[in-house]
Amino acid sequence: MSGTRLVVIPLTLLWLASCDTGRDGAAPGEPAGFAGLGEEAGDFAQAHEGITLRFPEDHAAHPDYRIEWWYLTANLEDDRGEPLGLQWTLFRQALTPPGERPESTPWAADQLWMAHMAVSRGETHRVAERFARSHSDDDLEERDGQAGARAEPFRAWIDHWQLASHIETSDETSDDEPDTDTFDELELTAHQDDEYGGFGYDLTLTAEGPLVLHGENGFSQKSADGQGSMSSGSMSSGSMSSGSMYYSQPFWRIEGEVTLDGETRTVSGRGWLDREWSSQLLGAEQRGWDWFSLHLDSGYKLMAFRLRGGATDGGDYRSGTWISPEGEPTALTPDEIHMEPLGTRQAAGREVPTRWRLEIPRAELDLIVEAPHAERWMDTSVPYWEGEVVARDADSGENRGVGYLEMTDY
Repeated sequence: MSGTRLVVIPLTLLWLASCDTGRDGAAPGEPAGFAGLGEEAGDFAQAHEGITLRFPEDHAAHPDYRIEWWYLTANLEDDRGEPLGLQWTLFRQALTPPGERPESTPWAADQLWMAHMAVSRGETHRVAERFARSHSDDDLEERDGQAGARAEPFRAWIDHWQLASHIETSDETSDDEPDTDTFDELELTAHQDDEYGGFGYDLTLTAEGPLVLHGENGFSQKSADGQGSMSSGSMSSGSMSSGSMYYSQPFWRIEGEVTLDGETRTVSGRGWLDREWSSQLLGAEQRGWDWFSLHLDSGYKLMAFRLRGGATDGGDYRSGTWISPEGEPTALTPDEIHMEPLGTRQAAGREVPTRWRLEIPRAELDLIVEAPHAERWMDTSVPYWEGEVVARDADSGENRGVGYLEMTDY
């Protein structure tokens, strides 16, 4: 057995042990979601209204929060005009609150890292997963650990998989361009060997619009049980609703190469990156979500999700952001989003809703959003469905755009 396997097996078990396994109908021991998503935040830092997001600082890790991710999806075409999709995600999970961390030693870790990558074309869907660990006191500005995320120059990585700025900070940059954000132009590199010849990508991401803050200036409420506000600078018991700090870069232009089953092709297209961190993402009664990101041909973009449970009437809690071509966000309230599954298909032996009606009356938007291919199941330690979708006008059937759909707990 190789040294890599000796590390990966214990980390996998640690991550699974911390997952919520209380889902109704789940097989014994089957993970149902990411750790702590519905648990009270306790002594972890808590997301709430009034926090001011700061860049580039907030591109880095927030180890005092329980869960965090850097989440990229992309709708691309290859040099033959064939559509394909990809995902690259780095997850961070804190094992203990800030006041309970072990002393930093070569053998101690208080942060777990997990990364997923996927390449999809037609009926082909390739997936890989990696694990790592670190300590929150690791000085990532001075040296690189097995995994981490730093702000300037931006780099988020696990082993040789990385999303990183190729604009290195220098005296010239810091003196002449003090506001330069090294998140504006990135390079994504990830490759995985497999029995089919390997898959992966080498891509350049160029931002053609601004960062977009969701919810209330970056605080995204996830249920109707309160406003997630702080009182007198401290937290009173039970005063927080579930929520996260959440922003996106939905304006990536992507170019480069993608390898699938050993064959490399030139690609180009659009990408969407989500940044989110929280210590209580869901309410205790919520089990899973359906999340859309859409690039519309009009130049507008839409993020919309429903969390199953958490509404005032016991139904689903909905939220979203309508984004202008210039990047101006409009927060959408639950009653401004109509989201209805219209049909299911089989994916990994499960019935998954891959055809939806999505209406945003404020934007005069009425869409049928459908996944061309159902087999996009992420058969990872925490399983979920993630795949490309096509949006069409509900009345005329004309194409209106493309995007991605993520569904959990099916």
